[in-house]
Amino acid sequence: MKHKIRKAAGLALCAGLLAAALDVRLKVVTYVIASAKLTSPVRLAVLSDLHSCAYGENQKTLLEAVSAQSPDAVLLAGDIVDDDFPEENAWTVIKALTAAYPCFYVTGNHEWWSGGAERICRQMEAYGVTVLQGESVSLALNNQTVTICGVDDPDSGQSVKQLETVGGAVDGSAYTVLIAHRPERFAFYQRYPFDLIVCGHAHGGQWRIPGLLNGLYAPGQGLFPSHAGGRYDFDGGTLLVSRGLARESTRVPRIFNRPELVVADIIPEA
Repeated sequence: MKHKIRKAAGLALCAGLLAAALDVRLKVVTYVIASAKLTSPVRLAVLSDLHSCAYGENQKTLLEAVSAQSPDAVLLAGDIVDDDFPEENAWTVIKALTAAYPCFYVTGNHEWWSGGAERICRQMEAYGVTVLQGESVSLALNNQTVTICGVDDPDSGQSVKQLETVGGAVDGSAYTVLIAHRPERFAFYQRYPFDLIVCGHAHGGQWRIPGLLNGLYAPGQGLFPSHAGGRYDFDGGTLLVSRGLARESTRVPRIFNRPELVVADIIPEA
């Protein structure tokens, strides 16, 4: 009898660990960042690597999660549209978001792999999204100016030139955010005085062991990536890497790596 109890307990533990490992429910991850350049708080929601995945009927789960955060603006950090999956889920999200918030988008590699990146950019604009392809926009948020910059994915062949353009124009007076899909190019972004850099692409390293391994593999970084997901502070600023929203589109299952909606709460420095 004791043997059977121990065996049942072991099986239950294994089942629980497996369920936790393969959990792909959406979670919200919030980072609080202080800046002397702000006089009032600003909240930015970051969506990356949706890959046209499904989040309930009419994308209700994802859209309600964004709504619950009441962001001042939404940053779309690439691979919102997938190159293999039908686009409908992505456009359902975009249409709903642009009806409620200022939205800013940069391309990811999968939009370029689809062969329709420029079409996707124009469709984003038609829905009211500001597409940033080496451009910056000054946005009035809570009676202060926040500058949003963005560059295309390197597969566009234009990202280096675009980064030089937007980075060289930063004067440091306003709080400035760069949206760029790939975190492995952080050393290039860091050459310019951006206060906040937001990226995706790494999918959280796909496999994680909480507290021990932040990610096993990320494209562009290889094994044990240095920027798989999370917050990385550097002299003068912060890099946030979203673990992304991809679920059924991934060829390898996510392990201890739930898809996430990232929220950046930028507050005045005390």
